Amino acid sequence: MFSILVVEDNADMRELFCTVLSDGGYRAIPASDGLHALEIMDKEYIDLIVADIMMPNMDGYGLIKSLRDASYDLPILVVIAKDQFSDMQKAFRIGTDDYMIKPINVNELLLRVEALLRRAKISSEKKIVVGSTILDYDALTVTRNGVESILPQKEFYLLYKLLAYPNKIFTRQQLMDEIWGMFSETDERTVNTHINRLRDRLEGCTDFEIVTVRGLGYKAVKHVE
Repeated sequence: MFSILVVEDNADMRELFCTVLSDGGYRAIPASDGLHALEIMDKEYIDLIVADIMMPNMDGYGLIKSLRDASYDLPILVVIAKDQFSDMQKAFRIGTDDYMIKPINVNELLLRVEALLRRAKISSEKKIVVGSTILDYDALTVTRNGVESILPQKEFYLLYKLLAYPNKIFTRQQLMDEIWGMFSETDERTVNTHINRLRDRLEGCTDFEIVTVRGLGYKAVKHVE
């Protein structure tokens, strides 16, 4: 069971978040501010933090900075007031992973927590497993039914990105910016070429497929659970 630290000075909100997370199958641990959170983390293993920004004693900024300075790389989801772009910007710059704006939709909270935990697992292991297909990020290899092959770097990164976020649509420009770089002068149509090469290499794969979403871009769709 994943342990999630809820850092919120408002007792009602803290209790609500903990209840929702507990009902979602997580072990929710409450903390009233950043200092309390650090005390808990000295004694408990925490998988993810949900933290308010504005708190007494030590606010969310102080908590995030303390953790990142100490090389804690666990996912952190911050809660900010509506339309406070400066808060969001500052939080991202010091190391947060995601944010939500008050008032919080508790169903969305569960979805975001699940996504962050999935990404953290992929990041730490640097492997993605879909049925009988295994992607190894460090080796740039794809293993299918026990047969390993090395993909060209850009093709591998494309495939890894799509499979890390199944069913999420990425535009060609998004893929270009991330894999080729934001200042690349390469035409975004090169993404089409690399996708077509991937499809040729993965012909016969029954674990997933790369789907073209007309007018938008591409997504990976898993065929196995």
